[in-house]
Amino acid sequence: MTKLTLQEKLALLSDAAKYDASCASSGTTKRSSADGNGLGSTEGSGICHAYAPDGRCISLLKILMTNFCIYDCAYCINRVSSQVPRARFTVEEVVHLTTEFYRRNYIEGLFLSSGIIKSPDDTMGDMVRIARSLRHDHHFRGYIHLKTIPDASPELIEEAGLLADRLSMNIELPTDAGIKAYAPEKNGDEIRRAMGRVQLRKEAAKDRTHTGRRAAKFAPAGQSTQMIVGADGANDATILQSSTRLYSSYKLKRVYYSAFSPIPDSTAALPLIKPPLVREHRLYQADWLLRFYGYQADEIASAATDGMLDLEIDPKLAWALANREMFPVDVNRGGRDMLLRVPGFGTKSVARILSARRSGALGFGDLKRIGALMNKAKPFITARDWSPGGLTDAANLRARFAPPPEQLSLL
Repeated sequence: MTKLTLQEKLALLSDAAKYDASCASSGTTKRSSADGNGLGSTEGSGICHAYAPDGRCISLLKILMTNFCIYDCAYCINRVSSQVPRARFTVEEVVHLTTEFYRRNYIEGLFLSSGIIKSPDDTMGDMVRIARSLRHDHHFRGYIHLKTIPDASPELIEEAGLLADRLSMNIELPTDAGIKAYAPEKNGDEIRRAMGRVQLRKEAAKDRTHTGRRAAKFAPAGQSTQMIVGADGANDATILQSSTRLYSSYKLKRVYYSAFSPIPDSTAALPLIKPPLVREHRLYQADWLLRFYGYQADEIASAATDGMLDLEIDPKLAWALANREMFPVDVNRGGRDMLLRVPGFGTKSVARILSARRSGALGFGDLKRIGALMNKAKPFITARDWSPGGLTDAANLRARFAPPPEQLSLL
């Protein structure tokens, strides 16, 4: 095999990393080298590779350590039976790339994942050595996200958590049946056990030692997971229920959804369900409702058809249309929970409404100035000078929001 240059490896393994979705870097502790000691920062912004939930742009060197893999997951482009070009970084090469990119102000952190080479422990060991060298040899204070391997030894994952800001483990697919069918070398129970150990270790890090000192920080930005959607036939209701259990059981920061698209030379006939990227987008919107708006998975699913989210309108609007008896909501009297269910009202606009109405009744113009999206909200609210009349129950209300049909081109 022809020996690749470092630049050729970077091109290959950065492109291969695009399938790893869990790379937002919010939630870590603040560290900076502004005092002249060390290298990097977790606070700045540069070339943008990811967005944190608070809106900051986060620039990350996002790479695989290698795309060689001993596993044969049917949905993975890097499975052992795939004929893709292969490459592998050494530990020293990843450290060199990270520090040099930082010095050039190209990045703010490292997102490192990998295919499995030799064994889970061999692969995890190399990833830990990379993080250890960055932290201890180069005094790297930037953000590090390690995609950890559930089958690796607890000792290696323990060290990874002491070095990295965030750990993540791929849950792979929404159901154990899907994992068994399409990733038979992996085990859903073992993945969840490993995630549970990380959560317990993170909780333990909050306690003080017997001498009264605080324990060393462990994955201060928490852990996340990634789920392939559209590869195993699970519907959106099943996916959201699975996500709810993961959030509840392991206090995850995020569940990332990665839309499956058919892979050439696939070893199995995988069921592609609906346009994958649009579906992924709707799942992220539904996930946002679960985490910040107080919705339950079965509520969102109740507005879906055959367990699948509507691809033409967002899930919050779909729920409101399916539950019109709960509307319109009086913006000057309604509680926070119900205001959050009004299409066009976000968490910030609801907070502003609750604050502003203490000084007097709000009208339509006040809501626009607050930042509410009134074109979407007006069928579902009443205000000082606004009533939707029969608009709330209008038969064509959904059609007002759904995109108009398009004439397909014959060329």
